Amino acid sequence: MFATAPKSFIGLDVGGTNIKVLAFNSDGTIINEDGMTTSEDGTQVWLERARTVVRRVTSRCPTPAMVGVAAPGLPARDGRAIAFMPGRLPGLEGLNWQQWLELESPVPVLNDARAALLGEIWLGAAKGATNVMLLTLGTGVGGAAMVDGQVLRGHTDRAGHLGHVSLNPDGPRDITNTPGSLEDAIGECTLPARSGGRFASTRELVATYRAGSVEAGKIWLQSVRALAAAIAGLVNVLDPEVVVIGGGIADADEALFQPLRAALDEFEWRPGGARVRVVKAVLGRIAGATGAAYAAKLAASRLDEPVESRHIA
Repeated sequence: MFATAPKSFIGLDVGGTNIKVLAFNSDGTIINEDGMTTSEDGTQVWLERARTVVRRVTSRCPTPAMVGVAAPGLPARDGRAIAFMPGRLPGLEGLNWQQWLELESPVPVLNDARAALLGEIWLGAAKGATNVMLLTLGTGVGGAAMVDGQVLRGHTDRAGHLGHVSLNPDGPRDITNTPGSLEDAIGECTLPARSGGRFASTRELVATYRAGSVEAGKIWLQSVRALAAAIAGLVNVLDPEVVVIGGGIADADEALFQPLRAALDEFEWRPGGARVRVVKAVLGRIAGATGAAYAAKLAASRLDEPVESRHIA
């Protein structure tokens, strides 16, 4: 595919608000970055903006370069497009990014949570690990997992929706029809209901808890124990060496991690004394673009492999 090996790897992260593009050398050093707002009018103008930003970054990088894309939704089986993302980013579903960006080399396309996972494994909190679980705690709860060096995809590419495990079969149904889900137990989307209207944001809840409020402590610690129960169950299924916690709720820092680790001391099965490491994500807003660039780097390494031996990260 290339006369010489790619010299730079570019990650495009498309979100509902912003487009972020990062370029890396092969050793993971950031060599360029750019961005733009996605769109404010619900049209497909964001597509041209994404192409413009990628071209600007590519023009400033050593060539040849390879590009990867992170976006919300379920990826297509061939890894070249997002197959399912209704209601957001018009024009995203089914878009072949290699064609849209007018590139000769393949463009791997990942779900944004899987891209964040790859970013943390390449350059972040799970650097070098091969069995990793990522949970992003914010308005909702997202996730992704790698087992034995392979990012889990599943039959319909739903694998990794860790926020939609059930903790209570009699609980209310969440957006995926799961009763009593982890997302509903700790996601900010349900906090007003969980707090009887007392709190609208997790930041406010945690600040009140830190100030010594018994009421806030009851709500917050109940949510953290639900998170610990979910992690303990998922550890039994996936057996990760490290669990990475990201998203805005992770900014609660020790107000989250101290009671979370204490609850895991109660819940986690630790055969032979083994215990999972629970760490905070470190890449923040650049995780998706970093993971997309790493996916491009992995794709470049496979171009010389026999077709039958290739696989998608």
